[in-house]
Amino acid sequence: MSQTAPTTAAEEFASRVTPMQRVQHVLHRYPWVSPLVVLAILIIVFAFLGLVMDVGALDNFAKPGTISLMLQQTVIIGTLAIAQTIVILTAGIDLSIGAIMVFSQMVMANLAVYTTASNVLPIAGQNPILAVILGIIVGTLAGGVNGFLIVRFNLPPFIVTLGTLSIFTALTLILFKARTIQGKEYPEFLGIMGKDFQPFGGFSVTVGLIVMIALYIIFAYILRGTAWGTHVYAVGDDPVASELSGINVKRVLFSVYLVAGFIIGIAAWITIGRLGSASPNVAPEINLETITAVVIGGTSLFGGRGRLIGTFIGTLIIIVLDFGLSLAGLDQAYRVLAIGILVIAAVAVDQWIRKVRA
Repeated sequence: MSQTAPTTAAEEFASRVTPMQRVQHVLHRYPWVSPLVVLAILIIVFAFLGLVMDVGALDNFAKPGTISLMLQQTVIIGTLAIAQTIVILTAGIDLSIGAIMVFSQMVMANLAVYTTASNVLPIAGQNPILAVILGIIVGTLAGGVNGFLIVRFNLPPFIVTLGTLSIFTALTLILFKARTIQGKEYPEFLGIMGKDFQPFGGFSVTVGLIVMIALYIIFAYILRGTAWGTHVYAVGDDPVASELSGINVKRVLFSVYLVAGFIIGIAAWITIGRLGSASPNVAPEINLETITAVVIGGTSLFGGRGRLIGTFIGTLIIIVLDFGLSLAGLDQAYRVLAIGILVIAAVAVDQWIRKVRA
């Protein structure tokens, strides 16, 4: 007759799972849960302050028009944050996202602008569809430049993209003379991403919003359902082990920055439609905002863990905070303060989650 060895007190204590450890395991498996809770709390608080406490103009917060406006405000940050997420999943970072986006949109606008407009370049008057395609290609190649420098010379992504941030910013100013091209100066197709329609009530949807959501769905599937996506997570989690398992780490890293550049090119087209113009001075803080959305959304800065759904939630948190505090009549500084606190809290939670025991 077999006997089971007695369990020691130490083993029994170690096998116990506390409620906090359960939470830690859940957040490790589903990193988007914590930002979703934060978003829900923000919506409830702002709606309560508006409907019950009658604070500022927050009584408009839950109206369809305000909700649709908040969603439309996500399109630029949200689209660029997809590219930033893919890069950060490999334990990298891209500080040049905003500069590449601006450069790409200026390429599109200067190619498609009417020749009758003032101060146009010799390249003006091109087919708008061709202009958009070339602009996206330029964004893709710019991302490829980042990837090539990183994998060919083993340079840190932070340093490379910090350098290309300055390079593409300078190229934009040198080549396009810091001129803003207004919507009336280029064909309607170039600004089609800003076209909106109302499916019901006062709620409106833009083409750019639909494209952004489609990109989230497509790349969420690519990251979770393809070999390439599996390799991206593996390289971010442990590049040495990935190399030993047969993954070409440098090829994966180069492809990541190439894909990021492609998404940035699409974001450039969306930006023209959203703002109704192409300007070299648009969105000066967009780099930090994309990183903020990704970090708040639960993607680890150390790579290998995160979901695009979390990035979208992180983007919504930024926009909801901005709108809520503005409608409450508070100074913009409080929004910056709140975002800073959330970023630090998100990184702290990530560090805690990474200590989870199997």
